[in-house]
Amino acid sequence: MAYPPTVFERAPVRRAGAEGNAVVFEDVAMSFESNPVLDGISFRLALGETKAIFGVAGAGKSTILKLTLGLLKPDQGQIYVLGQDVTQMEEEDLFELRRKIGIVFQESALFDSLTVRENVAFRLMEEGGTSEDEIEQRVRESLRFVELEHTLDMFPVELSGGMRRRVAIARAIITQPEVLLYDSPTGGLDPVTSTTIVELIVKQRDVYKTSSLLVSHRLQDAFTMATHYFDRRENRMKPLPPGSRTEVPMNFIVLRDGKVIFNGDAHELAQSKDEYIREYIS
Repeated sequence: MAYPPTVFERAPVRRAGAEGNAVVFEDVAMSFESNPVLDGISFRLALGETKAIFGVAGAGKSTILKLTLGLLKPDQGQIYVLGQDVTQMEEEDLFELRRKIGIVFQESALFDSLTVRENVAFRLMEEGGTSEDEIEQRVRESLRFVELEHTLDMFPVELSGGMRRRVAIARAIITQPEVLLYDSPTGGLDPVTSTTIVELIVKQRDVYKTSSLLVSHRLQDAFTMATHYFDRRENRMKPLPPGSRTEVPMNFIVLRDGKVIFNGDAHELAQSKDEYIREYIS
């Protein structure tokens, strides 16, 4: 998949989080109706890093994203996002913090009654303070990034599943967020379309170096991300030379029984001797 040149080249200003991290979980536990989901998990998302979170259904992957946003409060532990303890913040302060976070929801979550232009512009319009001309420019730049500028006046029902997912990415990046959260961005898509979405995520990672948490059920997607990079000269994703790593850090977390049982890069994951992990990645 080739991409046209884009003027959307201004990287967001990234602020130092807790000790230079974008997201920090410290001994976080969470239960629903006495059923433990997370049991004292700790991890750090460094500035500019992309971290993919894996685990079986019900392992707490999406719960981590909701906790990061402050939509849920943990039963114990601290969560820092861009240096702020979201476990102690009031809703009004959380709203301000969320302006710095972009979200790609599972199944896209576009507004059916709005055009693509209106969907992508929604956050800028809601937050105010941006002129109509600038909104239009940024909408076009975001859609150009995902190669869908021609869909401006279409409605979601007129788009394929993969196109809707790409519009969701355009909507997430239009505010030039400091942190991106992806909730199963390739869920329900065929393998070819999934690769298109993965290529967009790799482009976002390598061009803008946005700190990202990615929840996925598709281990192969994250391995593709870990073994490929976006070549800006050729405007496409290419495989890394054997034995090399991505310039932007790409790491993995595996959850089991509410705990982090692995936190490392693709090479370490592939070399793990843990029987559960060996079975999971096989």
